[in-house]
Amino acid sequence: MKGDILEDFLKSNENGLYCTYGDFYLDASRPVKNVIVSHAHGDHISPGCSNVFCTAPTRSLMEYRLGKNAGNHFFTYSYDNALWVGNVKVTFLPAGHILGSALILMEYEGTRYLYTGDYKVQADATCEPLTLLPADVLITESTFANPKIKHPDDITEILKLNTISDTIMLGCYSLGKAQRLTALINKYCPQKIVLLHHSIVPYHKVYESYGFKDWNYLPYSRKMVKNNQQNLIYLVPPLTFNSYVRAKNVVRVFASGWEKLQNRNGIELFISDHVDWYDIIETIKTVMPKEIWTLHGDGKYLADFYEGSILVKHL
Repeated sequence: MKGDILEDFLKSNENGLYCTYGDFYLDASRPVKNVIVSHAHGDHISPGCSNVFCTAPTRSLMEYRLGKNAGNHFFTYSYDNALWVGNVKVTFLPAGHILGSALILMEYEGTRYLYTGDYKVQADATCEPLTLLPADVLITESTFANPKIKHPDDITEILKLNTISDTIMLGCYSLGKAQRLTALINKYCPQKIVLLHHSIVPYHKVYESYGFKDWNYLPYSRKMVKNNQQNLIYLVPPLTFNSYVRAKNVVRVFASGWEKLQNRNGIELFISDHVDWYDIIETIKTVMPKEIWTLHGDGKYLADFYEGSILVKHL
């Protein structure tokens, strides 16, 4: 890996992260001319962009979420298939976060910059596993970059649901988490009947269009729940979950890596789609960067941990 690290390769402004040398944004927060999208979660996409570069599943999910405003022109690429955006060579690598999620490897004048977007190390049958390559600069999310945080094994967590026979209202994000939970429940809690909130069903359908067709679930039925059948798990988005704080005859559970979201629930269910502290450390060992640029969180613990060995700065 030759070449110098350009400290201004990425600049943060009101539209997001901008690459001057390629004239594009990464996961723009506002409409821009050129945007490379890591994945289709709402905090990483913006309606109305002119040229959108992403994977095919990300395009499908964006078109469902944003409709006609998803983007004027889409350019979709498979993993490991390099493209040029301006003067920067770009390659998508699996991020292991949700279906179609991608790390974005950018190469310019012999220097490699690896942008993670959101990513995870844990195995997930509903998306492609994380793939890492060496880079000079690692631009990583630091959402859970705290030595006190270690995500438990997801199988151990999902098995907790087998201890509950009453109807479970399971709060989760509609895209990514709901599909992962469906697959986990089907495999490790086979006696459970998965019911989906109406807003989650279309995301399952997009996944199914990409080959995930062996799930067992039903659209929510008030009659089924009213009859108080046992072993029902009703997957609902956060807004619905929060609207039924006093729901009767159900056990409230929320699947998340955030401890604050476990409060006042029937049981804790720590299932996260992000890397924890130890995952980030292992990622850094694999990528072997000369510098680490952090996003989300504040990167303070990483800066302290690598002081004197690797430069860490927060964008």
